[in-house]
Parts: sequence; C-alpha cells; structure tokens
Amino acid sequence: MAEHDETTSFPPIEPTTFDLIIIGTGLHESIIAAAASAAGKSVLHLDSNAFYGSHFASLSLSDLSSFLTLPPSLPISPQNLVSLPNSPQNLVSLPNSPQNLVSLPLQTRNLYSDVSISKSGEIEDERRYSVDLAGPRVLFCADLAVDLLLKSSANQYMEFKNVDECLIWEGEKGFRNVPDSRSAIFKDKRLDWREKNQLMKFFKLVQRHLSEEEGEGSERISDEDLESPFAQFLNRMMLPANIKSIILYAIAMADCDQDLTEIKIEVLKTKEGIKRLALYNSSVGRFPNALGALIYPIYGQGELPQAFCRRAAVKGCIYVLRMPVIALLLDEDSKSYKGVKLSSGQDLFSQKLVLDPSFVIPSGMANTSLDILQDSPVIFGSKNIYQKVARGICIAKAPLKPNVSSCLVFFPPGSLYPEQVSTLRVLQLASNIAVCPSGMFVFHISALCEDAVEGKKLLNAAVNALFPDPSIRPMDISKEENEDLEELQPTLLWHALYIQELSMASVGSISSMPMPDMNLNYNDAIEATAKIYQMMYPNEEFFPETKTSDIPEDNDDIKTETEPQ
Repeated sequence: MAEHDETTSFPPIEPTTFDLIIIGTGLHESIIAAAASAAGKSVLHLDSNAFYGSHFASLSLSDLSSFLTLPPSLPISPQNLVSLPNSPQNLVSLPNSPQNLVSLPLQTRNLYSDVSISKSGEIEDERRYSVDLAGPRVLFCADLAVDLLLKSSANQYMEFKNVDECLIWEGEKGFRNVPDSRSAIFKDKRLDWREKNQLMKFFKLVQRHLSEEEGEGSERISDEDLESPFAQFLNRMMLPANIKSIILYAIAMADCDQDLTEIKIEVLKTKEGIKRLALYNSSVGRFPNALGALIYPIYGQGELPQAFCRRAAVKGCIYVLRMPVIALLLDEDSKSYKGVKLSSGQDLFSQKLVLDPSFVIPSGMANTSLDILQDSPVIFGSKNIYQKVARGICIAKAPLKPNVSSCLVFFPPGSLYPEQVSTLRVLQLASNIAVCPSGMFVFHISALCEDAVEGKKLLNAAVNALFPDPSIRPMDISKEENEDLEELQPTLLWHALYIQELSMASVGSISSMPMPDMNLNYNDAIEATAKIYQMMYPNEEFFPETKTSDIPEDNDDIKTETEPQ
C-alpha cells in the first residue's frame, strides 16, 4: 500500500485504467475492494485522509477533533481543473482529450454537526488513544461480520477481546447485570423466584421453537405470533415490565420504544426478535477461546476496514492515501461516467466508481443507473422518522464497576427521562484492548434522534447518569462513605458529543456507500454491502472460497485473547 505526503509530489499511478476505482476506505468500500480483488478485478483504492477507515475509523483524540470540526474539502487548483464561465451544469471541456471527455467538479458534504468537545481534566498524550468514530459497536461471535472475516481470510489481520459484562440502567436503582442465560438467571439476586421462573419459561419456549424451526412441530411459536409485534408477544407471555425491558432493549436490542402507539418507528416483530435472541445464544461458546457472546477488536473498530484493505492489497488492489479526487470525467456526448481527475492532475479511468458517502453524486448525469436501494437493511424504512445518530465519546479515570475492563450498557426508553423514546447504548473499554493508556477508560455512546436538540438531550442525560456530579451528594453522608463513592465513580476528564447524518446507498456505474448506522453489530452493514456488490457484479460470487495455499493453517478461528486468571 502506498502513502505519500504531498499530492503534488506523487509519481503517476500506473496503470491508468482499472475495472473499479474506490474513493474512501470505510467498511463498505473496503469490503467491496477485497471482494472485487478476490474476483480478479483490477482495483484502485484512494482516500484523501492520511488514515484508513473513513467514517468507520479509530482515531486519536486530536485526529478525531480535526475530522469532526473541519469540513470536507477538495483542493482544486487552476492547473488541475480548467474553469469555463457559464458552462452548463459545471461541465468543463478537457483540452486535447482523446476520448472527447468533459470534467465535472466533485463536491462533498459535511455529515457531522453540533460538535461540542469539552475538557475537564488533564489528558496525557492524546495520541495514545484510539477511539471509534462510529461507536459503540461490538461483534457477536456468530454474526455475519465474523463469518465474512473467516470466509475472506481477513481474520488473520485482527485480534479480539471479550466484552466482560452487559448492564442495563434501571433509573434510581442504578445498573444491573443483564440475565441473558440460564446460569445468569439463577445467579441474579435482584430477580425473585417468580421472575426467574417466568424468564426461564420464556427462554425454554424460544429454545424449543428454534429446535423445531425446520419442521412443523407443536413446540414452534405460531406464525400469527411471529408476525405480531414482539412487545405484544412478551405481554402475552405475562412477563413483568422489568423483564420485558431487558429482553426488548438489552438482548433483542430494539432501537426505540416498542410500546408507542404512534406509527413513527419500525416495530420489532416477534420473528426478528427471536432471530436476535438466537444470534446471542449461538454466539456463546462458538469459539473455545471466547468466553462470552460479544468480542471487540484490539486497537479499535477501525481495524475491521483495515483488515479488508490488507486482504485486497494481497489480491493486487493498489492503495494511495492523501490523494483527493477533484472531478469526474464524463463522455461529452452521453454524459456517462468514464473516470476521475486527481488533485495531482492525473486522469484515471475505470468501468465503475464507488464513492465514500461524503461525496455528492452530481445531478443531471446520464446512463448511471442510480437505483436507490429502498429496501436496503442498512437504513431505516419509510415508517421511521429518524435520520440522525447522536454519538458521544467520554474519557474517564475509573470504570463503571470495579474490576470490569469492558462492558456494554443499555439505557431503555424512558429510563433517563419520561420523554426518552430511543434506546441509548454505551460501551466501556480499557487499556487491555489498546485503546487508551493504563488506568484510563473510554466510553462510546449512541442513540437515534430526530434532530440535534433531541440528540444532545439524550447524550447529556447519559453523561450525567454515567458520571454524576460529585458535589451532588446526600447531606448526611459520612466522610468515609464520600471517599468510597469518589473511589468507585468514574471521573469524567474529556468528552465529545456530535450528531451524525444517516444516508442511503445508490448503485450504478457510480455507486455511493451509506453512512454507519445505529446498529450495535455489523449484520445489516454486511448484508447491504453484499447486495451492493451483487448489483455491481451480478455474475461474480461475493468472496469465492479462498485457496488453501493463500491462507495460514490456523485461519479457521478468531484470535481472541483472554484475561490471565
């Protein structure tokens, strides 16, 4: 992979014609690069950034601040692009072009807004942090991302750690462990015998349904129930409100309040809810070196797109960072796509082009077959009003629970304040995953929101719950008790809050990729990427089976480090 400091000093890229040019090294783009390279396509992968990952990157605190606050720009210089006044649709004729091409400047859009960064303590060596731009995210041991890592052999470039615990916020009662298995139910002291029996009965029903799913046995949940809202099905199971909340928002991981009567959100059906429970259950014990259902990549989620970039490079994909693309090259007569112009001044050509979501596909282009993926699972359906994700990153000195390095926390709808409609998720990470210095902790926060006002309200409520003001303590608390609280409660040193836009994908000779969604795992993103690739190359397999000579002997497992006992 090639990296250069200045675009003006770039040597010419050879060859100049490719099957596919990809701009941006986000997860969707990197997977497509790896898949196309594995299928024998000639691929050029460009990025104007100095790092891999784009909107899925893991960045230092200083790089994160720059990425969020500096608007995307395309350096267009007079020697690189000739400007003609009153040219229709900004089309510029290229002098001495052998193919009668015209140039159309490529524009970008800012996908982050309402960025606020606050520092309330001393942060040493900000470059030692690796924080996820699109967090919080984890991988289930049995999800599509893990399957794709194994199938593509990209897993050899990554290592993982277990996520130690899952917690749910119960308002004034504070945090409690999520009883997500039979053993966890028996050990949970906050469940009385009646609640344990009800939860056990529900899990047994789900297990019987899954074991009978292939047939028409009497143990299956009825088709009518499967098509009903999951919340209504849980009501019919006579589950108490706290157990229902755990199943809906901490195990099935519904994004929004499932008891709303207004049709503003996509209601989670029982069929999908059972599918998510099955994913959780099948993830436990899939790999002998993974203790739980959830794993997280060492060095951050930005390792995931990098792993696919490395796999693409092995298959012949050419990589160039710090190289902006400033214009599209179109056929002068048909206005169809032919190539791109780099900021170095070089023209490159390809049959197809894939764009990072920061780019705006110019209107008025002909023969590009821009078929919007209306049914793409990566973005919410037409009934959902949400088009933004509120995200936050916090740095603190202590964990939420003693001796717990990593944990996943859920704030169900209504748990922070009565009007809270979205589920809010938090992922705590520590230095054992190489994302921060020893003794420090990183917290990633996210929630769907209708607008920035609602998003910031959600984030601030979560920050206040996670890091309570030490000055607000009961008047009758003793000095010893106050010192114990200070020792246990994490001290907030730095935090960044921002709003990220959601966007859909489009596919044609020019394809645009979607932004990171709200989902905790990558299942929807992997499904959408596979669909995009198959629309681009309908006659090609999405990652053909890798030849044994091209993979290491231990490639049939995920490398997971466990904590020393």
